[in-house]
Formats: sequence, structure tokens, C-alpha cells
Amino acid sequence: MSAASLHDTVLVVDFGAQYAQLIARRVREANVYSEIVSHRITAAEVRAKNPKAIILSGGPKSVHVAGAPVLDPAVYDLGVPILGICYGCQLIAQQLGGTVDRGGRGEYGRSVLTHTGEPSRLYGTGTPPEHVVWMSHFDFVSNLPEGFVVTAATPDAPNAVIENHARAVYGVQYHPEVVHSEGGQQLLRTFLHDIAGCSGDWTMASVVEEQIAAVKAQVGNERVICGLSGGVDSSVAAALVHRAVGSQLTCVYVDTGLMRRGESEQVVETFRRSMGIELIHVDAGDRFFAKLRGITEPEAKRKAIGELFVRIFEEHTGGISDAKFLVQGTLYPDIVESGGADGTASVIKSHHNVGGLPEDMTLELCEPLRDLFKDEVRRVGTELGLSDDIVWRQPFPGPGLGVRIIGEVTPERVSTLQHADEIVRHEIRDAGLEREIWQAFAVLADIRSVGVMGDERTYGHPVIIRAVNSDDAMTADWVRLPYDLLEKMSNRITNEVPGVNRVVYDITSKPPGTIEWE
Repeated sequence: MSAASLHDTVLVVDFGAQYAQLIARRVREANVYSEIVSHRITAAEVRAKNPKAIILSGGPKSVHVAGAPVLDPAVYDLGVPILGICYGCQLIAQQLGGTVDRGGRGEYGRSVLTHTGEPSRLYGTGTPPEHVVWMSHFDFVSNLPEGFVVTAATPDAPNAVIENHARAVYGVQYHPEVVHSEGGQQLLRTFLHDIAGCSGDWTMASVVEEQIAAVKAQVGNERVICGLSGGVDSSVAAALVHRAVGSQLTCVYVDTGLMRRGESEQVVETFRRSMGIELIHVDAGDRFFAKLRGITEPEAKRKAIGELFVRIFEEHTGGISDAKFLVQGTLYPDIVESGGADGTASVIKSHHNVGGLPEDMTLELCEPLRDLFKDEVRRVGTELGLSDDIVWRQPFPGPGLGVRIIGEVTPERVSTLQHADEIVRHEIRDAGLEREIWQAFAVLADIRSVGVMGDERTYGHPVIIRAVNSDDAMTADWVRLPYDLLEKMSNRITNEVPGVNRVVYDITSKPPGTIEWE
């Protein structure tokens, strides 16, 4: 059962902006369901989705560049309220008969927005005449299309907010979706609720209720198995499906040999004793190491792990020969990063549960979380009554340490990384930062460096420490860990982990990097 069929839907048209996913999340924070679509979407396809509103995202290109993304002009004639943000605002102006020019200088970061006094539907009477907004542009709207008025300006964007009340088409040059823009979320709420008339009934309680019904309708009286990875996503998916079909569900925890130290024991304890779910524990480490032998390319590793994962289920592990459905904790970011629901988005990395499944898989997929972002999954877990130990478990990739080891994955290299990773997590927990950091882990690089230990030359491997904060895994910022904590982790790793003689700290955000190294 699609959320779009049960709730008012807002389409976020992606023009290549790094913030398209953030816009979608902000819409959902306003209790309205959102869906990201490609700028290649046609007016007919938009009509078929029957959205209550459309938001055009920003983008990295100029509207003047050859091949710059555009919107099907017929979309403007559908009568659906439209809000353009940054590039989306400029595109509206250009496509509807206005002009966009190159500015004498760019406008990036904080700027002061001043309202013109023209009647505005985007801003209420309580909006201050001036407030701070977040800008990121060089081009600007120089001449308005017919029927538009200017309701706000900045020093370098004289037409920073444009409105056409008759057509319900609006454009803002700044980014209301970022927290730095004062009143940005209120503007989005006004557009969604007051202008577009969205009901605002998208809540986690409604998600749980609807997905339980959807699972019951999909599964009927058939047997279901859930492949547990040890992470939050599969745990919440299992709990939701168990709420829907009870004893029809059997969880199969495949110990790939690629888990964090002590993780397998924790998973078995949690699900068997805490949740009362039937759990089969399969020790398949040797098979995964054999499958990964000689493979170094990241995508090939992900696909190999994902395929073997599914094959183990198809062998009817534990005597489950009548299972018809396979539950997976696939999330909305997994779909987006793997190329999007329509296959038109850029592939950032194929996820084991999206791009890595074999084409001839006999089990039908049940993916109750595929419409949700990570922060929403945690809220669903809480709504289901799961303990904080489960809901707030650090995110862990389905392929496990296989994508935190650069190069070939071997039992020896996994053991090295498990030891280093355990130290990182222990020290962060001891420092009282576990709940403040969204994800922290170690990476084992496929390089060697010269070191000196006990007056002797060493030629060992470096370990990379990575810690990031995020809400949904679509964007992330590196954590400014205290120097003394980094020093403690470095000293322990180089002293206690054989073969490691150097520790470095990754200070790359997402974008431009990804959270995982592979």
C-alpha cells in the first residue's frame, strides 16, 4: 500500500540539488507526505500522481547553460500549486516569460530579506519586515513574468520572492528548507497547508497503522521470513511485520562474519528474548569469505554480499520451505541513492537490498519502510514500543564490515577492523557522546605506511575513524570530536590492534563524500 494513495502528496522535483532530500523531509515534518521525482517527469505523469502541490528544488547549474534541466511546461497548466526554490524560482521566471540574468557577484550564505509591502500569501501578518535567510546563487530574476509581484528582496536579489496568486505559482530565491533561514519551515507550512490545502495527516501513528494493514493485505496467511542485518532498519521492519502477522514471521539472522564484535550475540539476545520473535541463527561466515575472495571493487562487493544473503534464504534455512515473502528494511534514501524509483536519478551506490538482489529471486519482497527516511524509522520503532537499545542502535550497513574494509575482505582483516571499531565505540560511549553522535566507526584502508614502534621500523595499515551527524543519511556533517578523545582512540588502536601503526580522522561531510567509504 503506497503512502501516496492514502495521503495528500507533494512532489519534490529534483534538479540536481544537494538539498532535494532535505526539502522532502521538511515537507514531511509539516505532516504531509512527499515524494522525490526526476525533473524529466511529464505533465501526464504528474497528473497521474495527483499531487496537492509541487516544489521545484534548487540545482547546481545555471538556467542559461546548454542542457540545463527544465520542467515540462505543461505542468504549469495543471492547476497544481507550485513553489520554486533557488534554481526552481529562476526556472519558473524563465519558463513563464520573465528573464534571468547573471549577477555582478554571487550571494552565498546569510543575507537579509526585506519585504516590499506587497500583499503576500507566503508570509503571514506576523512575519517581521526583515529576517535572515540562506542564499546560494549567482544568477537572479531580473524581470518578472506576467501576473507576478515581488513580495521580498535582498541586496543582490531584487526579486527574491515572487508570487502569482491567480495561478498559485510562487518562487523564493533563498533556501527555506535549511535551518539558517529564519521562518523557513513556517513558509513551507503556509504553502502546504494554507495555499495547497494539504490536510497534514501524515504522522508516524498513521504510518504504523497503514503499514500493518498493507502487510496483512500483501501477506495474507502465507509464511514470512525476515533477513536481519543487525541494524535499526531490519529490526524495525521485523517488529512492524510481527505486529501485523504474528507467528507467520520467522526472522533469520545470517551471521555473515562481517558484523561488529559482539553484535551477533546481541542480535540473538534482543530478538529471541526481548521481542519474542522466532529467530534462526545461521553461521555463514565461511561462505561469505569464500564469495568475497579476490573481490575488491565496492559495487561488486555489495552485490556479492546481497546475492548470497538472499540465496541463503532460498535454501530454506532452518526447514522453512513454505516461505513466500522476504522482509527487508529498505528505506527511501536507499531507493534514491540506488538510482531512484524511476531509475532516472544518478546511482551513488547500489544498496544490498536495492541493487544487489538476484533477478531470479523466488521470494516476494515485503518492504514496509521503503517510503521512510531514517529519522522516521526511529520514530516508527518508538511508536511500536521498541526499546531504545534497538531504536537508537548505531546505523550499520547491510554488507557490514565488508564495505568498511577497502580492498579484499579476509577473516584476518575483519578481525583487525572489529578490534579497532570496538575501541572507537567504547571510547565514544565512555565519553558520554553515544547519543549525540549519529554514527561513529572505523575503516581499514588498503594501503600501508611506514611507522616506528620500539625503535623499530613498521610497515602497517592505517585505520580511519569516521563520526558523522545526520537525520536521514541523505546529508551528514562530520563530528568535531574533542582532541583528547581522538588522542585516546589513536593511542589505544595503535597499541592494542596488531598490524596498525597509524590512525587518521575523516573530516568529510556528505556531500561530497558518502557516510560509508564504499
